[in-house]
Amino acid sequence: MKFKLNRFQFLLLFAIGAMFLVSCQNNEVSEKVLDNPFSGPSPWPEIRKERLEKLLPQAMKASGVDAWIVICRENNNDPIAQHIGGENAGGTALFLFYLEGEKAISKVFSPVGEATALTELQIHDEVIPVERGASAIEQGAEYIKGQQFEKIAINSSYGELLADGLSYTQRKSLEEALGNHASKLVSAEELIYEFLAIKLPSEVEIMTKAAELTAQWQVEAYQQVVPGKTTDADVAKFLKKKMEEYGVKDGWSPDQNPSVNSGPDRGHSHPTDKVIMPGDVIQTDFGIRVYDMWVSDIQRFAYVLREGETTAPDSVQFYFESSIGGNRIALEAMKPGVLGYQVDKAQRDWMDERGSEYVMWSTGHPVGYVAHDIGPNLGAGNLPDPSVRPAAMKPLKEGMLFAFDGFHAWKLPDGGTKTMSVEETAVVTSDGARYLIKPQEELILIK
Repeated sequence: MKFKLNRFQFLLLFAIGAMFLVSCQNNEVSEKVLDNPFSGPSPWPEIRKERLEKLLPQAMKASGVDAWIVICRENNNDPIAQHIGGENAGGTALFLFYLEGEKAISKVFSPVGEATALTELQIHDEVIPVERGASAIEQGAEYIKGQQFEKIAINSSYGELLADGLSYTQRKSLEEALGNHASKLVSAEELIYEFLAIKLPSEVEIMTKAAELTAQWQVEAYQQVVPGKTTDADVAKFLKKKMEEYGVKDGWSPDQNPSVNSGPDRGHSHPTDKVIMPGDVIQTDFGIRVYDMWVSDIQRFAYVLREGETTAPDSVQFYFESSIGGNRIALEAMKPGVLGYQVDKAQRDWMDERGSEYVMWSTGHPVGYVAHDIGPNLGAGNLPDPSVRPAAMKPLKEGMLFAFDGFHAWKLPDGGTKTMSVEETAVVTSDGARYLIKPQEELILIK
């Protein structure tokens, strides 16, 4: 017997089906939102306030300065602006911090148009409105000349880009306004180093969640690979799609994030249309920026099985074990007081034992607000005089975070090289260091 729908019944069933489909889609969206640790409001305002209260006084004492001046402005702002509440500056504003006992007092000389909103941030002790036509630099300088500051830090530096935000014209205006007191100006390089290199426990927690997603998505990307069809660029596109779904940004230059490479070493580079083939070792270097503030940097490696293989060849397995072995040795070397180059040397000694080809890269670097953050460099361990790289002579401190590799490089038949560089992230603790997430322990195998 045939059952025939009239027009009304057909439209009714169609509507019910459409509602069911929309409901399923909404459920999927809800699940994504619930599953996204970065879907809520940014915790940065409260964390910034805590950093200014707890970490800035320590940094000022460690660097031996009495006061710190940061000048902010619209369109070409100081790179430190976001750390002090100056990211929304319109006209020129002068931010002054100075030590008073155990506290860093803050006074801001702000154009009147931005003063109200700046006051409402509630992170500064006083916001002084500067009327139209008047100079925030001159008013700030007059206040400073009445104080007993001996060393006043400003953001001018030859060696650290994050401490070089003061323009030539701003400095000239400040020096003219300070008069004889301009002789007290010193570089804020050491202060900014001490301030930014340490992260609060709440920041470590955020970066842990970011690292978890970064590593998880790389594994998922490898699961999509079809040998002989999928390209390095396809793997990168999968990761870009994940970023879009979760509303996070690139950890570094978008063109080179992620860097996916199934061929010879390319260094820091963009993914190409090379087709992934059996026998390839795939490297993915990937990082995400969460809450538009914190960055992850993780590398994961995979091997594409040839026909008849169920495991990687002994040679590839040896390269992988050498890489993760070097990474573990680097972690073991990390503890407060150890110099950056000493971590690199420990890892390079292991590389020599395992017969690795030379690798130009440092074992590791600080990570946090940018992929290559401020802090000790884990490099120069292979140099006769590591002091030629000043950042490698800096001691590790509790609360610092590092992205670091274990290296093993080998020659390819065509004369090129391939490097295993499994990259993890660790935080320095009171008596050593710990990984933020479970490190890669097994080579990811692609059938």
